[in-house]
Amino acid sequence: MNPALSKFMLARTPKSILDPAPTMNTAIPLNTGATIPALGLGTWQSAPGEVKAAVIHAIEAGYRHIDCAFCYQNEDEVGEALADVIERGIVKREDLFITSKLWCTFHTRVEEGLQKSLDLLKTPYVDLYLMHWPVPMNPNGNHPLFPKHPDGSRDIDHSTTHVQTWKNLESLIKSSPSKVKAIGVANYSVKYLEKLLAQATIVPAVNQIENHPLLPQQEVVDLCKAKGIHITAYSPLGSTGSPLFKDEKVNEVAKKHSVGPGVVLLSYHLARSSSVLAKSVTPSRIDENRKLISLDADDMSSLEAISKDGVTRFVYPPFGVNCGFPDKTEGLDLSG
Repeated sequence: MNPALSKFMLARTPKSILDPAPTMNTAIPLNTGATIPALGLGTWQSAPGEVKAAVIHAIEAGYRHIDCAFCYQNEDEVGEALADVIERGIVKREDLFITSKLWCTFHTRVEEGLQKSLDLLKTPYVDLYLMHWPVPMNPNGNHPLFPKHPDGSRDIDHSTTHVQTWKNLESLIKSSPSKVKAIGVANYSVKYLEKLLAQATIVPAVNQIENHPLLPQQEVVDLCKAKGIHITAYSPLGSTGSPLFKDEKVNEVAKKHSVGPGVVLLSYHLARSSSVLAKSVTPSRIDENRKLISLDADDMSSLEAISKDGVTRFVYPPFGVNCGFPDKTEGLDLSG
């Protein structure tokens, strides 16, 4: 092999493949040339009054990847935390990887949506800006985040499409490169991703999806790998209540490595060359989640067997939309 090509391929190979001891800040390459830290602190469902302290503790404990979204309604507290650690010299802004997301009622107002998050986060830019769901909702409905019709169904905006939203996001890269370093998607299935890629001029850097041994989503993971799109996993423990903590196979692997089940479930994603988000406001759990380990082929085989009798998706908002997931087929088809 050409030495220069070999060196390039080595540089583009995730450290989790090269290094038998992955760490929370293992740098995984994106198709933009930037890297994303392997472990991020998730802020979804973090209660008001708890988020600021959790983010401060996480950054002081070494986390450099913070995942946010306008819809979580707590970006103001995240911003206070970021301002605090930067002002105290714990980190510089460039040391951090900050993700935010465009909510469904802002699909036709991407610049406004981005600016709202930047203002709340008290940061001049985000490292990654994702389309939260491929579901445009009425920007002038009866609620700023969750507009509904009188019958209770979600007020979908049929005047635009998720593909047009992506084109609007592409324009941000050209018009506001100082405000957003990369763009991507979230909750995209194979069907929706294929529709988007057919018209995209920029390939998404990331697809953030619910991902865990009960929902491996291998079909979209494989497509993203083929297209150079990085996977970030959310709800790695199986969402609220951590139901996968009780799984026999997870606990067998945990016992083998003398770690807790949470460490196994987070490390599962590094073995798949994905990054992963760990959501917690508890200092001890935030600290525990840092202890990533290397899983061998037997471990992964055992974990992959968990979904053999069927998958379980824990996060599926009642949009009334068929998002193309093979396990959820009801609702409107907005794929375009």
